[in-house]
Amino acid sequence: MPNPTAAMLVIGDEILSGRTRDSNLHHLAGRLTAHGIDLREARIVGDDHDAIVEAVRALSKAHDHVFTSGGIGPTHDDITADAVADAFGAAIDVREDARALLMAFFEARGVEATPERLRMARIPEGARLIENPVSAAPGFTLGNVHVMAGVPKVFEAMLDSLLETIAGGRPRLSQTFRVERPEGEIAAPLADLAARYPELSIGSYPFHDNGVYGANIVVRGFDGAQVNAAMVELGRLFPEAKA
Repeated sequence: MPNPTAAMLVIGDEILSGRTRDSNLHHLAGRLTAHGIDLREARIVGDDHDAIVEAVRALSKAHDHVFTSGGIGPTHDDITADAVADAFGAAIDVREDARALLMAFFEARGVEATPERLRMARIPEGARLIENPVSAAPGFTLGNVHVMAGVPKVFEAMLDSLLETIAGGRPRLSQTFRVERPEGEIAAPLADLAARYPELSIGSYPFHDNGVYGANIVVRGFDGAQVNAAMVELGRLFPEAKA
C-alpha cells in the first residue's frame, strides 16, 4: 500500500513579513519521512481567518493528514483554532479537559488564570487533544487536521506526542553523492540512470562552493538494495567523486 500523504499549513503574519524564520516545516519533513508519511505540499498563510479556512478545507480534502503550526496562543491574533473549527463547521469553546491541564500548569507556577490565558483551552467540539509537555496548552486534532503551536520547541514536542498515535508507512531511504561538475555535464547520464531505476527518486541539487560548481545527487527510495545499487552506478559514472 502507498504511504499516507500529508500537507503542512504554516500560519502567521510574522512568517510572511520575514520577521520570523520558519523551522517547523524542515523539522516536520524529516520526522514524517522517517515515519513513513509522504509530505506532498506546504502552504504559508497570514493571520487571516478566511484564508486559513480556505487552506484547511483544500488541504484536508487533498491529503490524509494536515499539520498546522502557529496561531493557537492567548492573544487576539491567535485565530487558528476558530478558523479550523469553522472549516469543519464545529462549535468551539473552553473545554474542561483542556482547562484542567492549563489550571494545573498555572497553579504549579503561581500564574493567574486570566481569560486571555484560558483562550488556549478553547477546543472545537469533537476534537482530540494533542499533548504539550512543554507549556501544557494543548493542540488538537479535528478530522485529519492536526493543530499545533508555532514556537519550534513546543511544535516539536507536540509532534512527538502526535506521531505516537498516527500510523505511518515505509520510511523512505536516501543517500547523497557529491559530483564536482556542472549540471549540464551530468544531466544525460543522470537521466539514463533515473530511467533504469523508475522506483527511485533521483534528484540533482546544484552548488557553488569556493569557486567549484557541482551537484549533490540524492537517491531516495523504499528499497535499500536499489538505493545502494544506484549509488554504485553513480560511482562508476563519476569515478572522481565521492559519496
